[in-house]
Formats: sequence, structure tokens, C-alpha cells
Amino acid sequence: MKDIQINIALLFLLLTSPLYLFAQNTKGTINGTVTDSLMQAVPFANVQVKGLKIKSTSDKSGKFVLTGVPVGNQIIKVSITGYKVQEKQVSVKADDVSAIDFILTEANADLHEVIVSASRRAESLAQTPSSVTVLTAKDIATQSIISPNLANILSYSVPGLGASTNQTGNSGQTLRGRNVLVLIDGIPQSTPLRAGGRDIRSIDPSVIERVEVIKGATAIYGNGAEGGLINYITKKANTGKEFGGYSQIGLTGNLKGDSTVGYRATQQFYGRVNKFDYIVSGMFEKTGVFRDAEGLVISPEYGLGETKSYNGFVKLGYDITAKQRLQLMYNYFSSRQDSRYITKAGVYGSTPAIGVAGTRLGVDEGTRFNHNANLQYTNQQIFGNTDLTANVYYQDFYTIYSNSASFYEGGQSAIVSTKKGARVSLNTPFRISHLVPMQVNYGLDLMNDKTAQNLVDGRSWVPKMNMVNFAPYFQASANLFTDLTLKAGARMENINIDVDDFNTLATGANGEGSIAVKGGTLNYNALVFNAGARYSKFKFFNPFISYAQSFSVFELGRVLRAAESNTLAQLETKPIIVNNYEGGFSSNLGKFNLSAAYYYSTSKLGANLLEVNGKYISQRIPERVYGYEIQADYQLLESLTIGGNYAKVEGKGDVDDDGKFDGPKDVYLNTTRIPPSKTTAYLKYSGIEKLLIDVNWMRIGSRDKFKPNASGKYLIGEGPVSAFDLFNLAAGYQFIPSLRVNLGVENVLNKTYYPSISQFYGSGINYVRGNGRRFNLAVGYSF
Repeated sequence: MKDIQINIALLFLLLTSPLYLFAQNTKGTINGTVTDSLMQAVPFANVQVKGLKIKSTSDKSGKFVLTGVPVGNQIIKVSITGYKVQEKQVSVKADDVSAIDFILTEANADLHEVIVSASRRAESLAQTPSSVTVLTAKDIATQSIISPNLANILSYSVPGLGASTNQTGNSGQTLRGRNVLVLIDGIPQSTPLRAGGRDIRSIDPSVIERVEVIKGATAIYGNGAEGGLINYITKKANTGKEFGGYSQIGLTGNLKGDSTVGYRATQQFYGRVNKFDYIVSGMFEKTGVFRDAEGLVISPEYGLGETKSYNGFVKLGYDITAKQRLQLMYNYFSSRQDSRYITKAGVYGSTPAIGVAGTRLGVDEGTRFNHNANLQYTNQQIFGNTDLTANVYYQDFYTIYSNSASFYEGGQSAIVSTKKGARVSLNTPFRISHLVPMQVNYGLDLMNDKTAQNLVDGRSWVPKMNMVNFAPYFQASANLFTDLTLKAGARMENINIDVDDFNTLATGANGEGSIAVKGGTLNYNALVFNAGARYSKFKFFNPFISYAQSFSVFELGRVLRAAESNTLAQLETKPIIVNNYEGGFSSNLGKFNLSAAYYYSTSKLGANLLEVNGKYISQRIPERVYGYEIQADYQLLESLTIGGNYAKVEGKGDVDDDGKFDGPKDVYLNTTRIPPSKTTAYLKYSGIEKLLIDVNWMRIGSRDKFKPNASGKYLIGEGPVSAFDLFNLAAGYQFIPSLRVNLGVENVLNKTYYPSISQFYGSGINYVRGNGRRFNLAVGYSF
């Protein structure tokens, strides 16, 4: 009987073992690629087996893998912001690999999903643990209808960025109360060794494809990004044509007063022939006289009226192989003022400074030239799964300022800065088991920055500073449970700055007041960190937290020109290390989008600028800067969208260094650093065929934290700012697919107002009104 039971058991196992094996092999694998209509890879697309919890994302080559997929016919869904959702059916076989490819069609989206500036590699915005604002080509084109001034465009579009100055410079236009690093395709435009305030207006918007603004301290591109960075990413060729182009010509001017009409012309050619692609662009603009709402000539001091601007741009690309590419970019920008007016000082708080007919002393003001060149080589999978991006770049910048009386006999000064650099960046994706995809980005930055400030008559105000920067970096990110992104990294800064022996400018005749300063070498070394996390499972609540540091050499040029010691070692030249803490979220609820962030940044040594005897003196004290931003938009109708943002920032200095920031000696940071609150709103309407209307409103809030001195005057940066509102209009009509007419109106209500900088400077010479109602009419033709 026992033998019979054993035989039955063996027979049962024999009969059931195939079923058992089959049950263990009822799953397969799906792999494939995601590309766009130009057959370019679409990284970080969401790939999911419909109806199941099996998900993945495409890598930066557009490839994806889905494992553990049940056999049978399955629906695969691919989605990413900026493209239409696509679904395909695939047959999955047991213990086999099924292949499927997706070609996505672009959708009309306001925000493109993939960014590159936050970590120097393509990554999904929804998985980036930091605050980012992206301006697409469409955003830039719409705002350019109103004004082609990049300072205006960014002011309306970027929460946390100070209001535009309506001048050639961007002094006081800080990002979250701290200095911002401006880049063109990753090439630094800012001059942190001697801040010139000409970096935001360093290129024409006609050649910009997108702008990526990373808010909060970051060290990913090195020196000067205490408040974040602005990266202008230039246009690439339209590779769908062998030869195509775009032509635009227009008129600008005020609607009150004479001599205000100016003109602007842009011409672009682009295309692709076999493995070669190209884009060539030229722009020329001449502005007329700028007038305020009453028709008075706006003071020409650092003004934008009667200015000639030029921009020349070339980008050439060659695909060596399917995975190797060589690309060369060159951009030239120049903006010079030649005014027939001189400034008549106003009375602060009462009457404005205006322009009156006269001959300006000295040479034309403005940026004589800003040359940028960048040669880039990319190689996908240079070894294993590792990608390589290597750059060499060059920037040469020269700009001239108005007359200054802060030294004997006065005069005009000029900042000259030349940068040469090289970057090597490697990216290696891999997986820890099959559940945790990771990427490491690592490389090395080399840069030589030579900056000086001289007077146009030959005298030296700031001696040449020769900086060599050597910085290796490492950044890693991991996706846990598909939806949780963790990121951490570090950058080692090694900076040497050589300064020659020099003499400070005299304050009187025969060299009176001049100090001979012995030069030398300054050495800086620092290791800065960043870490963050973002959870992106739910569209209705996508939260993040982050911590990031930045390292900046304090504005050395300002210290040198005000030196009161005779050796470099005795001057206060310690660097600024900023710690930025931030938390925020984004939400998508159908037609409603909402995002918000709160941040808190500290530095043991800040750079609060104070006016002492008519000169700027740097107050090196502990600082804290804090604030919040809210942004929302809602699609009321298919043809009607409303939206806007609000940003508030505040900052204090701990004079007694007790760590409390609330003592009787502690101070608010002045308004050259801390901008007033800013609110913007917009309404976009496209309900009439071929017509687009965009109405913008901006409100600059008040800030009144300081009292006048004993003589009743406000020091620079401490004047009270009163709130004001502005309305702008952009309209475009598409007559035929290739012909479009645009009309922009700045200050639609012709409001008399004083920009923030005119108010917080607290002086009659700087008490300048903003533009009255101005128009920008242009006709564009594409072929």
C-alpha cells in the first residue's frame, strides 16, 4: 500500500511539473526607444503597461526596458509634457523580449519637460529637486512682441527676479536677494571679480531657443551663483529643411513726443544638408528718444534711448556618426548709446531727472562688444554606457560707463573681461539590481578669467585680476520605487587670483590720496555640497526638498579700488559661501496648475553694500535671506488661459554677530539686494481664428525699511519704494502660414511711474521715470 502511495505521488509530480514550470515563465520583457518627429531621442518619457503598476522611464538615449510583463497582448502608454500621449499594443511572450518603438508628436505645451541647466545633463523637470523656471521659444517670442529687452522679458516671467531697471544695466535686479550668474550655452557672462551689471542684456532674444533659470544657491557652474543662474540656450537649426529662413522688420516708438521712432530688423537662415546643419542670424536695432508718460525726455544716463544694438549669431553642427557630434557656436552682441541729450537732475521725491538738449562729454556709453565662442564635442556611449560632452569656450567683453565724480577730475570707466575655459562632463547610467536606476555625472571645469576696470583716459581704477579656476565635480541621482528621485553632489573649488602692484586713484592734485598697494596671490579652496529629493508619483502633489551651497569670490575689484591698506593681504577678501534650504511642490489638477516654494539662505560673510562719503563700502557680516514664491495658471476655456505669480523676499544682516538678526544694531539688507514684492498676471486669448492676444499686468510692491540721514537724505539703496502697476499688451495675427504681424504696447495705460531703482537710489540725478506708452510693430515672414 505504501509503494502505491509513493508511485501516485511521483506520477502527480511528473504530470504537474510542466504546469509548474510554465507558471514560473508566464512573464516577458519589453524594450524599445522613444523619439520625436525628427528622430531625436526623448529622454525621461514615462513608459507604463496600461492597467498594471509596471513602469519605467526612457534614458537620455530614448531607450527603455519593462521587465516582469505578463504574457499576452498588452497596451504600452508613453507620456511626457510637451508631447501627445501615445499608446501601442504589443504581444508579450514567455521568457522572451518584445521590441516596440514610439515616435511622439509635439503638443502645444507651455512648458517643455526636459531641462539641462540644473545638473548639466538632460533631466525631467518633474524629477528635479529645485525651483526652476523655463521660458520656451514661444514664451520668449510673445514677450519680445512687447519689448526685446531681455531684462524686461525675465522680469515679467521669473518669480524672485527683481524688476527691470529700464537701463543698459541690471544693478539691483537680483535673484532671490542675491547675485545671479548669467550664462550663454553655459559660458559665463557675469563678471563676479568686478560686477558690471551688464550680463542680463548680453545677447538678443531672437537667437534664444529657451531660458532655464535655476533659483537658489548653486555651484554647478562655479563662481558667482549665490542666488542661482540664468542660462540662455541658443537656437538650433531646423533640420526638417535644407534651406529655410525667417525675416522680420519693425518700428518702435512712444505715442507722445517727437523723435521717438526707431526700427529693428532680423534675418535668419537655417537648414540641414546630409550630416551638416546650420543657423545664421543677424539683428540690428536703433531706438529713438525714450519719453515718459508726459512726453518728457527720459534721462539718458545709462538709458536705452538713442541706442544702436547689433547681434550676429552662427551655429554649425556636424554629425560625425549617429552617436558623435561636433558643434560650433559664435555670438556677437553690441549696444551703444549716442544721445543728443544730457541729464538735468531732478528733485528726489518731487520732480524727475530728464534729458535736455546738449553735448554729452566723453565717449559713447554701452557695451562695445561681447564675443562668445563655444566648440562642443559629444559622444554617446564613448565607453560602455558612458556619454561624453567636452567644450572649449571663449568670451571677450568690453563695456563703458557714464562719467563718475568719485575720483579726482572724474571720468568714464570701462570693464574689460576675457574668459577662456574648458569643460569635460561624463554621464554614466546604471542600475542597482533591476529596481533602482541611477545616473552619475562627473567631470572637470577649467577657467581663466582676466578682469580689470580702467578709465578711458588710461588710468587704472581696478588692476588686472588674473583668476585660474580648477574644479572637479560629481553628481549622482537615483530613482527609488520609480517615483522618488534622490540627488546629491559635490564640487571642489580651487581658485588662484594674481594681482599686480597698483596705485589707487588719487582724490586730489599731484597724486593726493593715492595709495600704493603691493599685489600678490590669493588662494581659495572650498568643497560645496548639494542634496535633494522629489516625489513625482502624483500629479496633484509633486513635492521636493533641497539643500545647496554656492561658492563665490567676493567682488574683489570693489575692494581693491577702495583699498586703504598698502598690501593685498591686509584687505578683506574672504569668499562668500551660501547655504540654501528650500521646500516646495507643483500640482496639476486638470486645467489648473499650481506651484510654490519657500526658501531660506544663510552666509557667514555676506556683501551688504553701504554708502559712506559717497562711496560703496562692503559690510562683511552674517546674512540671512528668505522668501516664498507662488505660481498658478488655469485654462478657463479652450481659447482662454489666465495665470500669474507672486514673489516676496526679505533679508537681514547680523551686525553684532550674535546669530539672532534682531538686535538693535542688526540691519535690513538694502534694496540694491532685496527687491520689493512682485506680482504678475496674464490673460491669453486665441478665440478668434489666427489672432492671439496676451495681456500682462505687473505690480511692484512697496519697501520702506530705512530712515534718511541727519541731512534728510537717503543713502544709496535705502530710499523708500512706493508700489506701482503696469499693463502691457501683445497681439499677433497670422495672415497666412508664412506671414505674421505683431503689435506690442508697453505701459498701455500710459502711467507715470518711477522704476524701483529710481526710488531706492535716493538721489535727484537717479530719480528717473519709466517709459510712457510705447509701441512695437513688426512684420515677420518665414520660408
